[in-house]
Amino acid sequence: MSVETLPRLGFLYLDYVMRFFNESNFKGWPERIEHVVYHWGNDGQRFVDEVKRKKIDVLIGNIPATAYEPFKQIKKQLPDVRFIPSVESQFTNKSKENVTRFCRKFNLGHPHTEIFYDNEQGMNYLKTCSYPRIIKRSYGPSNYGGYFVHKVDRAEQALALMKKKRYLPIYVQECIPLTKDIRVMLIGHKPVCAFWRIAGDNQWITNTSQGGSMSYDNVPMEALELAVSASKAAKAEYFACDIAEYNDEFSILECATAFAAFSYIRDWIGQYLMWDLSGGRFAMPHVPMFSWEELGKIKPELLRCLRHIGFSRYLPSADGALYTNDLHGDMFQMERTATSDESDIPLALIAQERKLPQVVLEQAQQGQSSEPEILDLKPCELSEITLTDL
Repeated sequence: MSVETLPRLGFLYLDYVMRFFNESNFKGWPERIEHVVYHWGNDGQRFVDEVKRKKIDVLIGNIPATAYEPFKQIKKQLPDVRFIPSVESQFTNKSKENVTRFCRKFNLGHPHTEIFYDNEQGMNYLKTCSYPRIIKRSYGPSNYGGYFVHKVDRAEQALALMKKKRYLPIYVQECIPLTKDIRVMLIGHKPVCAFWRIAGDNQWITNTSQGGSMSYDNVPMEALELAVSASKAAKAEYFACDIAEYNDEFSILECATAFAAFSYIRDWIGQYLMWDLSGGRFAMPHVPMFSWEELGKIKPELLRCLRHIGFSRYLPSADGALYTNDLHGDMFQMERTATSDESDIPLALIAQERKLPQVVLEQAQQGQSSEPEILDLKPCELSEITLTDL
């Protein structure tokens, strides 16, 4: 493939938001990678004009929750530009509510969740539901170190919390009793890193910023399989899931394309995207399954400084070696993602009756005003009755 046939890339940046990628993650890309920065406010049209002026074919970068709705409109003005990840793939980035809707649409295991858009209904539920419960601020893919996720053990505690925090919608989950959960990171639907997040002493929350620790050992295959299913449902080039395990059942707690990752993982993502966007001119990264168990033995202070880690594929050197040396095999393969479209997004939840489509309101009014239909019932002889009669 000649340089002339490569797409023109651009990094999508936003003021005040940490940058996930830069040119160093796309080592070897022969052309200049443009930068386009969204400045918030009414910056949409200027942003669109800059993308068109720079003739960008592919925009790479995450969209934070606060910019998700503006970028849905921006995408409509740039129909020929590929967003990576797609706007549809980033649906779960916006809110916990969207994570729940995503899991429901694609039948992915998740904790039982109640979402209330009416404050009075939500408060009444908190007065009568069983405890303990988890209450979260819905907005955004992250709990910002766990500071917006709360465990409540009784109704009085829940009501006091809501009076203070005033979260809306009111997002309430069943409390899965656990002292650890699992983070899985995927590239091209293949797990490339997975680890346990273990709560600290006398803690129930697993975030490392609140005393939690990490272990890369013995991550269950069921958790990896659930994460792969979620990644494929999202059609995301890169993805991460937080997964809980209780009574041999696995549930997605959070999932998003926005997640913290060491530089070497971002290098792998860049290498994967170069392979995808070049039609195979660049090599796909080879990341052996469970390599994270060995990498996890390195001190985090050193691990976060490692760059461009590469693995070669094992080639058997003797007859039969293929069967004796490949301990894990590649049960998951990196692959290109399917193309996203608007049908991938779950239908919006309508919180108020006045926001229902007009045709639905009209049908409801007709139903209320019409006379009930009186069925013409005739006696039937049991020995002569047919299925059609029934």
